[in-house]
This record gives sequence, structure tokens and C-alpha cells, in this order.
Amino acid sequence: MSNSTNKLRILAIHGYAQSDVIFKSKLGSMRKGFKKEVDFIFLRAPHKVSMKNNFNIDVEEEAYGWWFNTEDHIFKATVPSNLAVGFEDSVAVIEKAFQESGPFDGILGFSQGAAFATLLCFMQEKNLLQIKFDFGIIISGFKSLCTPHAVYYNGKINIPSLHIYGKTDQVIPTERTEEICKMFINKTNIIHEGGHYIPSKKEYYKEFIIEMILNKNKSN
Repeated sequence: MSNSTNKLRILAIHGYAQSDVIFKSKLGSMRKGFKKEVDFIFLRAPHKVSMKNNFNIDVEEEAYGWWFNTEDHIFKATVPSNLAVGFEDSVAVIEKAFQESGPFDGILGFSQGAAFATLLCFMQEKNLLQIKFDFGIIISGFKSLCTPHAVYYNGKINIPSLHIYGKTDQVIPTERTEEICKMFINKTNIIHEGGHYIPSKKEYYKEFIIEMILNKNKSN
């Protein structure tokens, strides 16, 4: 993918009930650690999340989501549903970001953002998107249990991927994350001792990011 700089450009896709601003803060140490190698561009999901409806927290927060699995705009990753409310709007937001701010070499997602990134990888593999990226970084990912997404999960994904997840994740069961890892052919898996968060250790990402930079330079 041609780019005037050797730095990687990565589109960062936040988790459920987060925002681009929150995610930028959560990736602070990673951004600092890779400031010479990577430009992270943060995108906000199009759907406002009610903290009261979803978590029974009565606060006004800038919280957003990529889709819901109930009509009243709630998302629960572990609950099967026939709905994926607002998903198409989010795909349109991604495609628009690539058109207006791209190109991007790769995508990085956390939690619902990682589930979304995985779906985008499948959609790209099946030529269902107007965009092109070369790798995915999937942190605490999972397979969506929304029936409309089932059609995307057949086959395997060929692009390079880095999967990071915690042994003690209480939000997304480990087997759900490992189910996603098995769908990627050219993958690196890193398991940390912690829970549902983005680990900040540079060592977890360094080898993969260096490899992606080398791949990019080869194709330029």
C-alpha cells in the first residue's frame, strides 16, 4: 500500500461504550512507544450508548457503540440475538474514514471493536467492502452472536493478524476469543495474565509491527 512515509497508519476501533477520545487515552503508552513507527487514527462509532440502559449507571458519558443486539439499543456480547441494529451504519463510517482519511495499512480493535475488526477482515476477504487494509490487530476479540453476522464467518482470513487477550478476562470468555483466533491463518497469538484490557507492554506488539513495516516497505 503506497504511502509517503514508512510509518504505519492504523485505524483504531474502540470498544463498546467507549469513544475515540477514551480509546486514544487508553492507547497512550502504546502510541508513545511506537510514535516513530505508527500513526494511530481514532474513529468514533456512530451510535450513542445509554449508560443507564446498558449498565444502570446514571451518568452522562460520551459513550458509543458499533451495533446493538436489542431494539432498545443494548449490546451484550454473550447473548445470542437475531438483531444487529446499526451495523450497516458503522460499516459506512469505516468506509468513509478510509475515503477521507486513508489509506490505512491496518486496523486495530478492542472488545466490540475487535469483533467489528474481525468482521471487517471477513468482509474484505469476500470483497464486500470498498476499502483495503493489510493486517489486523485484535485485542480481546470475539465472534458476534448476532444472526445477521453469521453469513460472514465461513472460510478463513489470510491477512496477517495479531491476537492479544487475557487469561482472566471476565467480560469475554477465553474460548470465545480463541474461536476467533482459529479463523485466521497467518496469525500471532499473545496471551497475558490479566483481564479485559489493552496491555501496554511494547514487547507484545513490537515484533508484529516491525514485520508489518517490512511488508509495507517491500510492497512500496
